[in-house]
Amino acid sequence: MPPVSRKVEKKKENITVNSVTTDSHKALNIAFIHPDLGIGGAERLIVDAAMALQSTNNNKITIYTSHCDKSHCFEEVKQELLDVHVYGDFLPTNINGKFNIVFAFLRQLYLSLHLILSFKIFSYDIIILDQLSYCIPILHLFAWNTKILFYCHFPDKLLAPHTSKIRSIYRFVFDTIEEISTLYADKIVVNSEFTKSVVRKTFKLLDNKSLDVVYPCVSTDESQFKPTSESLELLKTLLYNKSYFLSVNRFERKKNIQLAIDSFAAYLSKNKNISTQSLVIAGGYDPRVAENVEYLNQLKIRCDELNLTYQVFNNPDSANVTAVEAVSNVIFLTSISTGLKNALMSKCDLLIYTPSNEHFGIVPIEAMCMGKLVLADNSGGPLETIINFHDNKNTFTGFTIEADSDKWENVLEKVKNFSPPDLQEISKRCKSRVDEKFSSIALRTQLVKVINEMLSQKPLSKNSKNKYLNMNKLINTRTEYIIVINKNNNSNK
Repeated sequence: MPPVSRKVEKKKENITVNSVTTDSHKALNIAFIHPDLGIGGAERLIVDAAMALQSTNNNKITIYTSHCDKSHCFEEVKQELLDVHVYGDFLPTNINGKFNIVFAFLRQLYLSLHLILSFKIFSYDIIILDQLSYCIPILHLFAWNTKILFYCHFPDKLLAPHTSKIRSIYRFVFDTIEEISTLYADKIVVNSEFTKSVVRKTFKLLDNKSLDVVYPCVSTDESQFKPTSESLELLKTLLYNKSYFLSVNRFERKKNIQLAIDSFAAYLSKNKNISTQSLVIAGGYDPRVAENVEYLNQLKIRCDELNLTYQVFNNPDSANVTAVEAVSNVIFLTSISTGLKNALMSKCDLLIYTPSNEHFGIVPIEAMCMGKLVLADNSGGPLETIINFHDNKNTFTGFTIEADSDKWENVLEKVKNFSPPDLQEISKRCKSRVDEKFSSIALRTQLVKVINEMLSQKPLSKNSKNKYLNMNKLINTRTEYIIVINKNNNSNK
């Protein structure tokens, strides 16, 4: 999926000194620590959060990262609207594709030690980390007058494979460090109520720790996502003026894109006279990634099995796409530009969002921002972002229904039967929903509230003691776990 592009205006910021206070009119000195400031969902969140806080009370914002390529980053970073410093990029990220987590830890450790040894750490009121929590205890040890906020996108231990005994032991060490180190943050925030529930189940040490939800955002400035005339012309070349349902996802198996194809095939089977409707499947695709290639081939085979015609356009743009003789049932568009994605969303009948248990899911927000209905699985983040038709027929912004192609086919038919006045009213509701909950202003409001609460906390002497007690409890539990594993291994010999 292409990155979210943002137009930005450059403004000068005043540098301020350390001033820990809950007074919302006082400027704060805030540092972000992020592993790789490239283009991705986590990076978009960090840039949005940094810009939001920088626009508040003349806060001074600095981002520390292990890597930042100015040719592969968001516009705010490229235009130097944020103060970004890179340290430790000379360290490798892996060895022969292995030990990624080891080097991720070492690179963050290098960043943290630079802040400590250069004494920069003492100038910050707040340090905000995300993705990796490993160095929080070290930062806490030296930054006794600095509050540490950790943004948890999702527990890393649940994202990493544990496919062999050796890998399980290797991951066991870092999973343990992840849980203990997360405990040392002064405040922990997550990207959704779904992630919050998963964190609660996964990290037992955090039972007594408050977790706040701070939703990611999208820009609600229509001038930023309004399709260009060039992208609209390209869309017309690809589809003429044919109506279409849209799916936007990376070409990965976990995205369950086949569900969209199966649902669309059922829709066509039920409405045999319809020849003006297509399904467009667009998203991120890298020919160097085996799964991307294999999964696209599987989806094409599925189209053949369902007697659906299809076309594939790789990296479509006005230079390499010519008018087609006939528009197929299914159109695959790989590695689309942000402009084409915006054009596709602006003209689609419905966004079909197929992943299950998605941590948050920014694509449905982007579609609703353009006033479009969304169909998603009834799990994960979409349950929070979409107001379900079956829950409230007066305020709905989409449908959250279990992943069943027959049930999803019914939604496709229902959407096509909405009248133009209905669709206009729905569009207004979708945009209003994003403005209220998922806009840049909403993100800033949430962050300011969390930071003010964090700065008002008293010294954590008692809590610190509890941390060590909990840590000892965890270590004892994990030690017993290792002993059990060793006993089982010995008994199997």
